[in-house]
Amino acid sequence: MSDHTVYAPLLPYGHLPNSSDVDDHDHAREPHVILTVDDDRVQLSNGDQLGIHISEVDDNPYAFLGANRFDMPGSTTTTVDPFRNNTPRIEGVYEWLKIVVCLPIALVRLVLFGFSLMVGYVATRIALYGWKDRNNPMPKWRSTLMGVTRFSARTILLSFGYQWIRRKGKPAPREIAPVIVSNHVSYIDPIFFFYELFPTIVASESHDSMPFVGTIIRAMQVIYVNRFSPTSRKHAVNEIKRKASCNQFPRVLLFPEGTTTNGRAIISFQLGAFIPGYPIQPVIMRYPHVHFDQSWGNISLAMLMFRMFTQFHNFMEVEYLPVITPHENRKENAVRFAQRTGHAIASALNVVQTSHSYGDVLLLGKALEANQEDPSLYLVEMAGLEAAFHLSTLEAVDFLDVFLSMNPDSRFQQGAGCMYDACALLTNNFRNGKYHQFWYTFLDFLEEKVEIDDFLKVLRLKPCTLSEKMFGFFDVQKCGKITFKQFLVGSAHILKQPLFNQACESAFTSCDGDGKNYILEQEFGNSLMLSIPGLSNNEIRGLFTLFDADCDEKISKDDFIGCLRRYPLLIALFSPCVLQQICP
Repeated sequence: MSDHTVYAPLLPYGHLPNSSDVDDHDHAREPHVILTVDDDRVQLSNGDQLGIHISEVDDNPYAFLGANRFDMPGSTTTTVDPFRNNTPRIEGVYEWLKIVVCLPIALVRLVLFGFSLMVGYVATRIALYGWKDRNNPMPKWRSTLMGVTRFSARTILLSFGYQWIRRKGKPAPREIAPVIVSNHVSYIDPIFFFYELFPTIVASESHDSMPFVGTIIRAMQVIYVNRFSPTSRKHAVNEIKRKASCNQFPRVLLFPEGTTTNGRAIISFQLGAFIPGYPIQPVIMRYPHVHFDQSWGNISLAMLMFRMFTQFHNFMEVEYLPVITPHENRKENAVRFAQRTGHAIASALNVVQTSHSYGDVLLLGKALEANQEDPSLYLVEMAGLEAAFHLSTLEAVDFLDVFLSMNPDSRFQQGAGCMYDACALLTNNFRNGKYHQFWYTFLDFLEEKVEIDDFLKVLRLKPCTLSEKMFGFFDVQKCGKITFKQFLVGSAHILKQPLFNQACESAFTSCDGDGKNYILEQEFGNSLMLSIPGLSNNEIRGLFTLFDADCDEKISKDDFIGCLRRYPLLIALFSPCVLQQICP
């Protein structure tokens, strides 16, 4: 790997003009003006080439980092929401009448559910009593006792209205396919598999603390995983490999999507099931419906259970697909194995596979907390962005928090003028037969966007040439507004530049002139004046408080770098400081 240094993308020494060629007037110019490069690409000191067109330097405030202007991956608007429940509310006379008629049945079902759960819990406690060696397969007599809990699981399904379950295909023998993967639609899925196969399941650590349920899934010798911990994920993969390799253990069941979807799409797969390289049997879950969508999406658990209790019957279909085996004639990596399995499941369901992930669920939840009109507009297909920018889910959630503080509005919320323009453009596209463009234009008008005034207000910046360039860097469509996906991709593009961290270090060193390891307000203001001349004391104070995270009237190194990681676009304010560090 190239040893990137802070000298490389900024002002390579080979391209600096000689001091004899620069007069006093030139010294007064802005730092970027002294770049004199004949070629479109800059040859770096380590032999790499930096793809910056010099004509772009003036308009790109991040060119000094080597950050070219970015292209949006795919459409700026996601057209599929794989998490949306289509019937989150009770609507229609038929549904209300059915609920009234089924209320007595619902009470009986609720009693049956509670009784079955209690019986299963007691049987499980007895089966687990005194069992110390839980790293090895469960003894036969304990597994037999768990048959009571499995029967209780079937009566729980009955209480939820699943009087019969349609099956297609059969489970492959454990010796042939030790690993099972399934799409994940509802909390009903694991209950069914517990009854049907009694597998070892891979689940989130949070499930262990759930009342009753935590005890029952412990009997399945569950493999716990913390999705945000690389160490935990690695341990889970090793456990999957260990238990899949031993026929004394049950099958290993995974829901590779990592969250529930609505069954009308599948999302990106986590690789834990595929890294060990064992044959896999895909299973698909379907919940056909007309009036009541049983998927666990944007609907509370209590409402979903109530709706299930008040249906005459809920339909479930389970299909066991042919076993998928890793290619023996060539070493197949886990990504390719997961792609083949995902394609098989998507084809059997006749749906698309998107690049959404659990990260999108967190973004959706954040938008819901902020009372956004349509939270699904903040879905960005995180799996694709994670692969492209190595952006973590928690970083994306932090960027959404910043974006929401900028008061985004859709064009339909911006007054009658925007509404008129929107209708005119939509009508024109429809009349000209541009139906695909009509759809994307419609979504574009719905999408909530941020204007430059709110952008600058949150960042404590005044309108000036540099701040307008910073906004223009994100405004890919040059329409005077930016979407969350543009803000997210642009921020990630800056943050993940190889030299971003070194630039932060250099900026802090430059601001902290006497090496005391913190920056005072006056020093901070002097540094800002190099990039934005004429800042008032109040404007400097506003930016200082943004960086001073612990409010101790000084900016420590952790404060400084932490703020730049939360607002990576602010690194442009310190480009003169960074340049001073490499050519004092």
